[in-house]
Amino acid sequence: MTFERHKINNRVLQDLKKRSTFGIFFYIVLGFIIILADNYYERHPLFSTLFLLFMVGICLFRLLHLVISKQKGEHYELSTQNIFFISVIATALIWGIIFALIMLQKDEIATKMHTVALICGLCAGGSVAFIPHRWLSFYFNIAMLMPATAVMFVSGSNINLAIMILFFSAYLIIITYRGNLEYWDALENEHLLEIKSRELAHLSNTDVLTGLFNRRFFDQALDLEWKRSGRNKTILSVILFDIDHFKNINDSFGHQAGDEYLAKTAEAMMSVFKRDGDIVARYGGEEFIVLLPEINADHASLLAEQVRQKIEALIVDYQDQKAQTTISAGIMCCTADFNTRSDYIVACADKALYQAKQSGRNRIVVFTPQSESSV
Repeated sequence: MTFERHKINNRVLQDLKKRSTFGIFFYIVLGFIIILADNYYERHPLFSTLFLLFMVGICLFRLLHLVISKQKGEHYELSTQNIFFISVIATALIWGIIFALIMLQKDEIATKMHTVALICGLCAGGSVAFIPHRWLSFYFNIAMLMPATAVMFVSGSNINLAIMILFFSAYLIIITYRGNLEYWDALENEHLLEIKSRELAHLSNTDVLTGLFNRRFFDQALDLEWKRSGRNKTILSVILFDIDHFKNINDSFGHQAGDEYLAKTAEAMMSVFKRDGDIVARYGGEEFIVLLPEINADHASLLAEQVRQKIEALIVDYQDQKAQTTISAGIMCCTADFNTRSDYIVACADKALYQAKQSGRNRIVVFTPQSESSV
């Protein structure tokens, strides 16, 4: 999967929400600070009330949306994203309009200075919080600062302050742009690191020649399935395969032909063991092992027989030469006993495989405590 910069996925959206949630409470607190400072509320009761109603209303809406969006899940991701963006811009615009209206009021010098300081602080904090989405940060900046700036230029009052706010807004845009690049660089590096980690994990668990799991991974999987079998009292089967007279292939055709034969054998096995829970591994040399959770001995025998037939019919053409042989298998099926180690089931399958070899090869033997029976 390629990494798409600036694509707002669920991870980035959740990051934006976390960055902005704490600021919602600040909006309410700072709104009260503005109207209560210097007895502003007493001089402008209607304006102050409307300001608080709009601010508390949008903040409560955003908090409610955060709660509901968690319950909706990914099915409503696009609508959740759009509502979040709109509510953020609406919050900034309410502050921007309030800022502009206060700057139009006569006198109220102290309140204007309080408002300028608070608005600049809020705008800086919001711009940084929304850095993951460059345009959201830009729009937040513009919605909060530009209405008052435009009013001051049009009315001809506080031109110097309006120019300073313009420079401040431009500075925030530059900071936001650079921060956005750094954020996505870090996110991309994290994404690449995850890919490399998965690749390394896959390589550490995979046999390079056959593409099957290696013995290390099989032993780990067996330990887990053994414990699961003991807890749930479910059966577990292991099939241990060994290619008959494999040394003859290496001696007659060369090791490269032997490697190709091993790879073809792995393909044949994978065509038989198709369940997600089946573990097929190269156990070492020309030995292969299969772990089959919740498969009884009869079923395991049928599957092993399919592999035996496929290998018996397998002919590997190598440099105009035909390499062909057979395979033997030993099967053990049991329910795990917590007093017994997980390698017990492998040891029993190995004993069954030994009998298959001693009995003439190209056959399957199922281990039983009393005797080994050929299939």
